Formats: sequence, structure tokens, C-alpha cells
Amino acid sequence: MESLEALVAHIQGLSGSPEELAHLHSLLKQADGEPLRAHAAALVPFLAHLSPETHSLGYLYLLEACATSSSNLSDFGGGDFLVTIGGFLTACSADQIRLAPDKFLNVCRVLKDQVMQLNMPIRGIAPLRAAVPKIQSSPEQLTPVHADYLILCLLAKQYKAGLSVLEGDIFEVDQPKDLFLYCYYGGMIYVGLKKFPKALELLHNAVTAPMSSLNAIAVEAYKKYILVSLIVNGQVPPFPKYTSISAQRSMRNHAQIYAELSTSYSNGSKTDLETFIQSNSAAFQSDNNLGLVKQVLSSMYKRNIQRLTQTYLTLSLEDIARSVQLETPRDAEMHVLRMIEDGEIHASINQKDGMVSFHEDPEQYKSVEMVEHIDTSIHRLTALSKKLASIDQNMSCDTAYLMTGRDRGRFDYDDFDSVPHKYF
Repeated sequence: MESLEALVAHIQGLSGSPEELAHLHSLLKQADGEPLRAHAAALVPFLAHLSPETHSLGYLYLLEACATSSSNLSDFGGGDFLVTIGGFLTACSADQIRLAPDKFLNVCRVLKDQVMQLNMPIRGIAPLRAAVPKIQSSPEQLTPVHADYLILCLLAKQYKAGLSVLEGDIFEVDQPKDLFLYCYYGGMIYVGLKKFPKALELLHNAVTAPMSSLNAIAVEAYKKYILVSLIVNGQVPPFPKYTSISAQRSMRNHAQIYAELSTSYSNGSKTDLETFIQSNSAAFQSDNNLGLVKQVLSSMYKRNIQRLTQTYLTLSLEDIARSVQLETPRDAEMHVLRMIEDGEIHASINQKDGMVSFHEDPEQYKSVEMVEHIDTSIHRLTALSKKLASIDQNMSCDTAYLMTGRDRGRFDYDDFDSVPHKYF
């Protein structure tokens, strides 16, 4: 390998035109691997002579050699080196780093791992948020950085930050594991924001995604899917017909206690459900789902109040408290007010006599705002239909897809790392 000084000089002089970058890339490949990692400790000072933005490709090669040569970044300045990585991910040129995507992903992964080890996940959020669009070939592509970013948002309890990668449409997936983790962590982000319908949508995708055999991520997603289904709908819907039969059976076997919880919930008795939860709290705590289970218990009050609206036109707060097993009429009033605010029931409370009057849905679907909302939804669905038709056409001509079933590898339960569900 030529001297580090000569290599840095090449990086400085060949980071302009595409032709120069192609030549530089060839030189960097020759120096890559053990020769470069052998000099990892000496590389850090040379980074100061390079611009993360102008010399992104060369900077990436040197940075990745440092970052992956040792599990202890204190060898390279510790926190200062993390700042260097974060600055690079934020400032680098997307066009250049896409020439070496695997190295860029390695650097992102090192940053994620290190901030988790330091118990400072918030330090990795901004750099990885900047990294996501830079490594994407299109805004619709799912990358491994998506899941790394989402887990840092979960650890730091910065749930709203996670929305930056969750609100777009995903149509391109390279690795199944990326999709499962994206849906699982995304579902947890929405649970943290108490946006349960959106959480249910992502968890549903994780549970029903094509899988030749069960994986650990789908199992953990299924447990939360049952709980969120109860909160949103009061019941767990059957699996869609396209879901793998063997996966269905295996998920049920791994989540038997959650199925029993669903059965207890459907009986409508708050006392029985509370007893069941107390008896099995250790198992729910072991899965780190006890907090979500308690929200299921709380949702039973809401579900039982909704049932009352189907039977009565007016009812006293005292009667509501007695019917749904709340301790006081004041507790019933707080639940009713919260449900009215959330649009879950339509009612009014007469404070003078403590009576609740239940009403029909006042929405007539003819306001300007509603018409605009419907129009926007129609346009989005039309665009989505065209996109799906295009994807279907491309898949029907893809020889790799047509070979599915003969040459595709299988994914076993242990192929997926243990899911760090303890973070929620």
C-alpha cells in the first residue's frame, strides 16, 4: 500500500468529476481491507485534512477503517470521534457515499452501537436522520438505517422524531429483516405517541408479511398486535387469508397468554380481566408489555361506555360508573369527557343533574374541509394504485421473482437477532 500521505493527496485531488471519483474509488479499493485497518490509529489525524462534504468518498474509506477496526472508540478519541462520525453523516455528499454504500452502513451502525453502549441514544438521532435520505436510492426505499434510527428514537423517548421516517410510503425492500424491524419499531413509536390505529397498521404488516418460517421479530410484534387490537377495536381480528398458515400457528403458540387475555377481555368483566392480569403480571413484565397491558385494562372502560351508547339515549354518571365498574361518578365523567374530546362518542353532560345524553354522529360529510379531505384521499389512493400496478408489472417480468421457491433461501427463527423489546 502506498503511504497514507499519498493516499490523502489522491483523495484531495480526485474528488471532483465523476471520472476522477471513479479513479479514486479504484485506488481506495486497492488500499482497503487489512492494509488500511492496520494503520487505523494513524488515520484519525489525516481526517482533519479532508472535508466531509468535498472529499466524502475518501473520507468514508478512512473513517470506516477506523470505526470498524476496534470495538473501543476511545482508541480514537472516544466522544470526539463520535462527533467526527456525526459530522460526517450530516455533511457528506450523497452522490459520493452511494459509491460505497456498505461502508456507509457500517459507519452508521457503529454510531448506533456506540451511543447505545454509552446510554446516550439521543446523540445518534440527528446524524442518522440525515443519513437516511443520503443512502436511499429513492424516497420509497427501506434501508437498514431506518431501523437503527427508530430504535434510537425509542431509547431516547423521542417518539415524534421517529415520524420523519415513518410518514412516507415504502415500496422497495432489500432485506426482510429491515422490513420486520421497521414495522416493529415503528409500531412502538406510534404506541408511545398513543396513535394506536397507526401502531396497529405497522404491527399488522410485521405479523402478516411473507415469511417461510417464523422469526423472533414477528413473535414480539404479534404480542403487541393483540394488545393494540384490543385497545383500538376491542377484539383481535382473524389473520388475513394470505398469511402463512404455519406462521399463524407458531405465533399463536408463542403468544398463548395474550390470546387468553383477549378472551378474558371479550367477556367484558373488568374484575375478571384485572384478576387475569395480576395472575400473569410476571409473564407480561418479562416481555416488557405490562405497561401496554394496563392500557388494555383501561380501554375496557371506554369499550363498555361505548356499548352503553348503543342501548341508552340518556344515562346518569352514577349509572355509568356502576355499569362499567368505575369507583365514582367523577371517574365516569372524566372518561366520558376524554372520549368526547377524542371523538370516540358523541355526547353532552348536564353538570346540574349529572346526566349524560348520547347523540348521533353530527358529521354530515358536506363541509369544505371534509370534501377537501376526501379529495386528497382519492388522489393519494389513485397514485398508490398506479404505483402498485407498476410494481406488479415489474415483478411479473423479474426472473429472480419468478424463480422464487426454487433458489430463494429460507429464514429461520434464529436468523433474526433477539428483538430488544425491553426498550419500551
